[in-house]
Amino acid sequence: MVLKKTDSKSREAQVKTLTLLALWDLGGTKIEVKKSDLTKRVTRTNEKAKDYQRVFEELQNVGAIAIASKNRVAKISLTDKGLQILDEGLKSDDFEFDGSQVGTPIANALVKWIRQIDSVVSAKTNQENKSNKDAIASYEEFKSAALEVYEKLNYNYNLDNLVPIYRIRREISDRVSRENFNTWLLEMQEKDILQLQGGSVEDSAPDKIEDSITTKVSGLRCYAKRLNS
Repeated sequence: MVLKKTDSKSREAQVKTLTLLALWDLGGTKIEVKKSDLTKRVTRTNEKAKDYQRVFEELQNVGAIAIASKNRVAKISLTDKGLQILDEGLKSDDFEFDGSQVGTPIANALVKWIRQIDSVVSAKTNQENKSNKDAIASYEEFKSAALEVYEKLNYNYNLDNLVPIYRIRREISDRVSRENFNTWLLEMQEKDILQLQGGSVEDSAPDKIEDSITTKVSGLRCYAKRLNS
């Protein structure tokens, strides 16, 4: 498969779009896909798996995908934001194919996307409506939601009771403002429900650090640890 010849920035955007499309086609919105399977799907002739490492890292940094390691096997899932980025990428005027051949998996994935686009958009709209209805309006509601997310992330990704704050924030960011998230999470620490710990995120990504919590007294706090039930 050959993409339209264009500048490097557009080229990178198209590669990311195709990577997200492949992940979506492999069921990445419902299951965690082996990184090796996704790499095999997107790697073209004369390309190596390591060529896509930076692509995966950049998509993870913007919150388009989530990468977890289970039993030393890296797995990738497609987030709601990733689905939105994919939709925007496919609609971009810069996204075109060049040449007479297009890989069958990509062609089939595009056909599948076109057939399901109405249901995908409808599901997204329903989710947005649900998010508005489920907006967190109090500390008690926040505590319940935050602990539920904490337990889910801790269990699903084997985080050993140290859950990155940025991941908790992103899970419920559509339901609570940044200000309330910070205020209420700190209140949970004051009430000895969570302990917020320092350090840094796994790759020191600026956006992940920004989605952590920084206080004047304690400085940067990147991880949450549950203290009681």
